[in-house]
Amino acid sequence: MSATENDFFKSRVLGHPSGLFVLFFTEMWERFSYYGMRALLVLFFSASVLDSGWGWPKEHALAIFGTYTALVYLSTMLGGYFADKVIGIRWAVVVGALLMTLGHGSMALETPFFIYTGLVLLVFGSGFFKPNMTSIVSEMYKDHPEKKDGAYTIFYMGVNAGAFFGIMLCGYLGEKIGWSWGFGVAGIFMLFGLLQFWKAQNIFGNIGLKPVKEKATDATVTPEGGKLNPFTKFHMFLIVVCIGLGLAWILNDPVNKISEGAANLFDFQLAGISGSNVIILTALILFLVLLVSRISRYDKILRDRMIAIVFFAIITMIFWSIFEQAPGSLTLFAKDYTQRILEGTSGAVFKIVNSLITIVPLAIITWVLLKLFGQTFRKYKLSNIILSLSFIIIWGIAIWMVINEYKSTSYNIEYKNLNGTMNKSKVVSSNFYNDNAAVSVVDIENVSFFQPDSTSRVANNALTDKNDQYVGEVFTGTVTKLFEKEKPGAFGTVTQYAEVSFANASGAGFKRDVKLNKENRENLKVGDAKTILITHDIRYDNEQDSPVKATITSKESATEVNASWFNILNSLFIITLAPLFSRWWSSRYNPSANNKYAIGMLFLGIGMAFVAFGASSIVVGAKSASVSMIWLVFVYLFHTMGELCVSPVALSYVSKLVPGRMIAVMFGVWYLAVAIGNKLAGIFGEMSEHVADEKGYSYFFWMLTGISLAASLLSFVLGPVVKKLMHGVK
Repeated sequence: MSATENDFFKSRVLGHPSGLFVLFFTEMWERFSYYGMRALLVLFFSASVLDSGWGWPKEHALAIFGTYTALVYLSTMLGGYFADKVIGIRWAVVVGALLMTLGHGSMALETPFFIYTGLVLLVFGSGFFKPNMTSIVSEMYKDHPEKKDGAYTIFYMGVNAGAFFGIMLCGYLGEKIGWSWGFGVAGIFMLFGLLQFWKAQNIFGNIGLKPVKEKATDATVTPEGGKLNPFTKFHMFLIVVCIGLGLAWILNDPVNKISEGAANLFDFQLAGISGSNVIILTALILFLVLLVSRISRYDKILRDRMIAIVFFAIITMIFWSIFEQAPGSLTLFAKDYTQRILEGTSGAVFKIVNSLITIVPLAIITWVLLKLFGQTFRKYKLSNIILSLSFIIIWGIAIWMVINEYKSTSYNIEYKNLNGTMNKSKVVSSNFYNDNAAVSVVDIENVSFFQPDSTSRVANNALTDKNDQYVGEVFTGTVTKLFEKEKPGAFGTVTQYAEVSFANASGAGFKRDVKLNKENRENLKVGDAKTILITHDIRYDNEQDSPVKATITSKESATEVNASWFNILNSLFIITLAPLFSRWWSSRYNPSANNKYAIGMLFLGIGMAFVAFGASSIVVGAKSASVSMIWLVFVYLFHTMGELCVSPVALSYVSKLVPGRMIAVMFGVWYLAVAIGNKLAGIFGEMSEHVADEKGYSYFFWMLTGISLAASLLSFVLGPVVKKLMHGVK
């Protein structure tokens, strides 16, 4: 049975139409897959090859990450066009979900071809999916504009519920089990989202069906009032040129950096300006010409409202350029500069807290699911069954993760090498060891060659020779040859390696192929001698009978917090705070639009100030530190409050300020601003490494704090002007 648009509010869940919660769960699984994969992307690219990553410098990982996230939002304009003109909103959602399912599946294979193929599929999939979900919400509430803010806030809770579980579970699987597990699980739940939406689509009545071509008419006035503003040939030319130049620049940026200039599409200079900067500046100028030309053709009220949207878009762009440091520079800060190993009481407390923040939100979302079942199960049985199955699986993974983390323990180890030297060590593991049990020592090879204090774990089965008896000994290596290998995932580039033969004082030894850094590529020659120290880690292995044995002397509760874990705090705080902000927006204390933006930017600046202060103890140029976790907790708390003031409210105001015929296109334009913000986030993240080396990480975060506070002040000052431009829209 199909509902008409006026029937939506007859079937309600928590005061809103049941259809909103069908969208809630569809969006939840899409965000689960997107944020789950995104939490791993920079870590995967920058992880060492021996840790199954690609071993890229952080700057390269952040460059491709910024380009990927920017293209995700840019593609929404293409998806919005096809939805409006060709296939309809519903088919656009289905096509997008299918492409994303295939994209995540491709990334699970981890080869360069499939990683890049997966990213391309995810870009186009998100483009078809993202703008059209919000368009359905807008159409459902067009006769109830006073409820739109609350609806978008609830919808945004679905977004963040998916992000929360995606980051937590995909991040855990990816970092502790294997990257392909994290990528693969993201695809599985995207498939569930696709199927449950498809089987419940009739709940949306006529919304989103394939568009019907309107008959030719000579009318020059729209049903909403105001003249039509068709695109001229000049406008179309500007659009094509801007798109071409913008896409070329966005794609060239990471290619140029990863290939170290070997594949630069814009290898020229004009008046001392690099070719890359010339291209992006030209695109920006042409876009401004297009914007001014288009807006000037509308009637005064609509023109003023569109100018207000432009102002909001600029602030939004600044907001996302700083907020999106979370999966980039802030995640790398958590990985390298934050104390993430918790032992004793702190370790035990974290396990309890982590269990609660996993199980309690999942229980709340399950309760909402049951409420939806009560309203829709009779009409949409298969959709509800699919949704139930997805939650059974998610519960299983969550419970397994909690139990596995409770096993995590810190073991103090004593062992002897062949020379009889006694050594001590400590290892954090989720495996159960018995007191005084003999366990094998697995060697750690120094893979950051010529930096003896930098080590990386080598899995036992990754070794081709048995050198665990050499743990604790110093070896001298002689370079026997230099050669090149194709760089994993790079654009036709190669990486230089050295074959090194190592030997200790007694003459025993082994060979290793060692990746060279820039300095060593320039200076290293065959015959050079280098020294390394083989350190250690512990791994339980019943089958191996090694001459070197270790004995556990004591143990205590401990855990190592994943670097990606901190990203869940944003989603956790949104799930907690969104109802409070929704009530605030519905009360008589509801701030004006620009004041919401100003408050959001203020919260953003306060959050950055916390991590800037926390990082003040890090020495300039340091490659590691042990800053307290509490600073990152405060960052995500205040950034979340800022997000609640900006992001869901922005979607609501766009739908209020423009006529219905322009909603899908304007959402696409809005995501253009978000795309630019995401690319800027990647560029800022790349800058963080250079700034940290020269002036320290604290200085970098203070820079972002200043930008946030300046944007907040601008929003407050221009408040009366923006209010006038909105012509009564609240």
